[in-house]
Amino acid sequence: GGILDDYLRTDGVWILTRNKQYYKANNEEECAGRCEAERNFNCRAFLFTRKKLQCLTLAENTKMTVVFNSSDAVLYEKKIYFLQCKRGIGKDYRGTEAKTRRGIPCQKWAEKAPHNPKYTPEKHPNAELDENYCRNPDGDENGPWCYTTDPATRFDYCHIPECPTTECMQCNGEDYRGEVSRTESGLECQRWDAQEPHIHGFTLKHFPEKDLKMNYCRNPDGELRPWCFTTSPTKRWEYCSIPRCSMRPSVSGLGSQCLSGKGEDYRGRIAITESGNACQHWSTQFPHKHGWIPDRYPCKGLEENYCRNPDGEKRPWCYTMNSSIRWEYCAIPQCDGTEQGIAGMNHVPMLVPLLEECYRGKGQSYRGTASITASGKECQAWNSMFPHRHEKTPDRFPNADLRGNYCRNPDGDRSPWCFTTDPSVIWEYCNLKRCDDDIQE
Repeated sequence: GGILDDYLRTDGVWILTRNKQYYKANNEEECAGRCEAERNFNCRAFLFTRKKLQCLTLAENTKMTVVFNSSDAVLYEKKIYFLQCKRGIGKDYRGTEAKTRRGIPCQKWAEKAPHNPKYTPEKHPNAELDENYCRNPDGDENGPWCYTTDPATRFDYCHIPECPTTECMQCNGEDYRGEVSRTESGLECQRWDAQEPHIHGFTLKHFPEKDLKMNYCRNPDGELRPWCFTTSPTKRWEYCSIPRCSMRPSVSGLGSQCLSGKGEDYRGRIAITESGNACQHWSTQFPHKHGWIPDRYPCKGLEENYCRNPDGEKRPWCYTMNSSIRWEYCAIPQCDGTEQGIAGMNHVPMLVPLLEECYRGKGQSYRGTASITASGKECQAWNSMFPHRHEKTPDRFPNADLRGNYCRNPDGDRSPWCFTTDPSVIWEYCNLKRCDDDIQE
């Protein structure tokens, strides 16, 4: 990315500092170059004023001094001084850990007691041996260390955790939070909070959960992979080149069996639209051609022809087998209090009424989620009139719980049943056993 990628930006603030240098600069990038080239002190931050085009390189940052408001100023602070983790052996670690892994306080690098140091700020000015912070001036393979304040222990290593790796993406990169900020052709990304050279609606205000920071590549709209608007006036947007993580996230086959929110995590087996049209298989291009190909979107649950919501629609949908109707929403039952436990794969309670696999008496009280007949046919939704027209609707039988395409017994038949999605078979009993009435649940 650009030179500013190594800095944290804060608008409208000024910091009080005694150790600073003034320069003229036309923009923030030039000022950052001054900070990188500073030889009078370790430049930890810089201030840039837009009206005066003034650049101040600073030895302090907001962790070290006082902050106050200044409407015309922009503060840029080097991220490396805020990291409390190490990359590799931690030779560039600039955090503030100041005790060893055993808890012994570190000796200041500039002091000579209790130990006379080999590595000092004067001898190694680029190692930033500040205060008594853990550092790795000699490239020790075991990571950052320090001289200790214990006369019996000359030095020891510090416990600095490894920084997490974010420069790869899972699935389609919708959760990618790395800092790549150039497109696959090498164009620099436009900041998300800017409207030049391209006007757009992807702002942090409108998409607060999408982490639209700086000019980092992101995937806020369910695209194939992370992208960004570019700083080239002739190229509105482009994908970014971010490798896939070697480990694929574990995707549970359960998912949610009912509708919660927009149903993006719905992984049930309803495969018929709310008007009764059968769903087209996601892996086929007939009768409708489309771009939701399962191999391209490995974490969207695009299995068989089940209703899904891969693109953040209002609720799950599918392409239909009706050539004159491209797609339709599906009728997915809402998750109520008893079903809520099934909605997340990590929150399944011990007893869930929806998982009933048997019925009592004639099954008029059965409220499970079975939707397959005794011969293996899929049930037709009760509020659908396709392929079979009928009068057993939720409106006419409000107490029978005729939701989705679940097996029910609204008319007092011998056991739960349903209309089938097979045009040649109107209805069948369901593939359910009768519970032993003598055994209490």
